[in-house]
Amino acid sequence: MAKYHALRVVETASSPVADTLESLAREGARKMLQAALEVEIDERLGRPRHSPGGRETGYRNGHGRPREIGIGTWSVEVRPPRVSDLPAGSEPFASKILPRRRYLSRDTQRLFARLYLEGLSSGDFEPAFRALMGERATLSASTMLRLRADWQAEYEAWRRRPISARYAYCWADGVYLGAGLEDESSCLLVIVGAREDGRKETLGLELGYRESALSWSDELRDLRERGLVAPLVAVGDGALGLWAALDEVFPETRHQRCWNHRALNVLDRLPKRLWAESRRKLAEVWSAPTRAGCEVRRDELAFWFHERGQDQAAETLYRDWDDFTTFYDFPAEHWVHLRTSNPIESVFAGVRLRTNVAKRARVRENALYLVFKIVERLSTNWRTLNGGANLMGLVVAGERFVDGLLVRPKTA
Repeated sequence: MAKYHALRVVETASSPVADTLESLAREGARKMLQAALEVEIDERLGRPRHSPGGRETGYRNGHGRPREIGIGTWSVEVRPPRVSDLPAGSEPFASKILPRRRYLSRDTQRLFARLYLEGLSSGDFEPAFRALMGERATLSASTMLRLRADWQAEYEAWRRRPISARYAYCWADGVYLGAGLEDESSCLLVIVGAREDGRKETLGLELGYRESALSWSDELRDLRERGLVAPLVAVGDGALGLWAALDEVFPETRHQRCWNHRALNVLDRLPKRLWAESRRKLAEVWSAPTRAGCEVRRDELAFWFHERGQDQAAETLYRDWDDFTTFYDFPAEHWVHLRTSNPIESVFAGVRLRTNVAKRARVRENALYLVFKIVERLSTNWRTLNGGANLMGLVVAGERFVDGLLVRPKTA
């Protein structure tokens, strides 16, 4: 299982983390600024979009020209809504949100970033809007809750979607959010799949209280009922609940244990003075070019452990061995993807930075919707599997690979 803790991040102009955070906050600022403008019109007219109304309040009249709004050092584009046929004697509509000139203040920039990245907590959402629009703003509590509910609706629609694509591989892990008021930690059960075209996609994102076989079974069964065909390989750590659930729901799916987790398990059995050398030797084991070579290096490392009186480390190395070498039966180009659960780790690199945000959510479902939106945004940059669609097509077609090489049947 993956337990993520808040990290101290040093952001520089060239930092990938800084770039990701800025991209997220900028896109969030644009979406929330546009949403706030739409809600401002709703409040002025006294009714939401597409609701019947009369001349007593006025009408929506499309949108004006796009405007570039500077938010601190950023620039985002929004389309201001327009109002027409206002009652006689009423003041012309003028947005209290958009500045007359181009720039919003730096304080407003921080508010928008906070609204996007932390705004799913009802305790934070309303004060942020009030600070943005003024204490006398006409935004009602119900309107703000409606805005906050948009992400929930998007998530619910996503988790009911039919699944028609074919997925050759999947990665699964449990991420602990620490959100909610319950005594037990909230566990987010994450499943990412590799499509036939080599692209990765989030398949499942469900809440549970622990990585139990029952929780995993429920999620896998739901995916199967919506059309998911059994993946050829599932990659995960040593959580027994996942493997038991796979055997029940997708018994034909092969298991591939994560080598990074196995390395940590082995190091836990060793004194610190042996960690550096052991890490290097473990990497040599799983990077062997053939299964036979991998087993030779395993035996050599186990002997090295025994020589130093580290029998427990040697026993850990051998445990569940067959599940650690499944990747040899698939293309060598895919080994870097299959040997570890790194796709899950990379997916949640951005989420990890917001662990404190999730922990402040009193309702754990609010943290779920926040994570869903962040993952949705980050997924646009996920790496495609090596070899592209042609190689994945061979895998899905059932072609045989031995030590990473395609084996063609001999012709007479």
